[in-house]
Amino acid sequence: MRRPTLEAVAARAGVSRATVSRVVNGQETVAAHIREAVQRAVDELGYVPNSAARSLVTQRTDSIALVFSEPPTRVFSEDPMFSTVIRSASVELEAADKQVVLMLTGSPKSHTRVERYISSGHVDGVMLISMHGADPLPAAIARLRVPVVSYGRPAVPIDIPYVDNDNMGGAEAAVRHLVDTGRRRIATIAGPPDMIAGQDRMSGYRKVLRDSDLPSIVAVGDFTRQSGAVAMRRLLGDDPALDAVFVANDLMAVGALQALRQAGRRVPGDVAVVGFDDIEAAKYTEPPLTTVRHRVYEQAAATVRLLLGLFEGGPADPVILPTELVVRESAPQRA
Repeated sequence: MRRPTLEAVAARAGVSRATVSRVVNGQETVAAHIREAVQRAVDELGYVPNSAARSLVTQRTDSIALVFSEPPTRVFSEDPMFSTVIRSASVELEAADKQVVLMLTGSPKSHTRVERYISSGHVDGVMLISMHGADPLPAAIARLRVPVVSYGRPAVPIDIPYVDNDNMGGAEAAVRHLVDTGRRRIATIAGPPDMIAGQDRMSGYRKVLRDSDLPSIVAVGDFTRQSGAVAMRRLLGDDPALDAVFVANDLMAVGALQALRQAGRRVPGDVAVVGFDDIEAAKYTEPPLTTVRHRVYEQAAATVRLLLGLFEGGPADPVILPTELVVRESAPQRA
């Protein structure tokens, strides 16, 4: 069976081919009764617009690239945050009748491929996720004059609209909670220093300890569970008397809890633990993890809305979402 053509719709509706094209492509210059006739003919014939031809008319592909500056193993298996970002962005884009193009840039070769794909006009806009400070891709994409937004504040000074959460304020609330519950040797397992989340959460940690006249005790991880365990063992070796640890994300906190258990330290009796993100697993650790709730789903949705707004000339102002301390048994309130 032959696919219905634009000409067939025009004949059925009793209008010109050009009029059908304008209606199908959403132009508002056609009278309402004519639009209704064309739409009726489209429905009766089962006409489906040719996406390639439509792109030539509208100069849009209706596709948005989600670009992750991470290897596939991290995006698809190690960090549940990424699956939440993909799910939220996909729901928001589907509601706007946009296609999702998922792209990973974990190597220099993939950077070149992604830049070439975007510069060739295959997508209408780009959402950058998990960018690192030394990554040249944000600046390269910005030069292409394609609408682009960042999930999180860019790690380098570049004029790209973004949506972030209050990383510094969330870290301050976490560490202040530990101070208020009587902890005095509070360590941190910091995130990667080339990522804004790592930098801001470290700044929040240092500010509270400075204000409280307490020492900083620092180890650095890479936001993975294994790095959290390694860093926790290092902290215990460097300062066996530590009585609390603020961990810059929940995956590392899971690793830290494992290392503390293996070292024979009771949580929270010997060492209180606070994480950041409030991933689903935080409720089910042993003991359940006190953490800072970072609304990943809402942040991803807000980032998509910011990008879609740019298409219509909307504002490009940064958006900062609030965080919230969730107290559980790993660092309970003072009795």
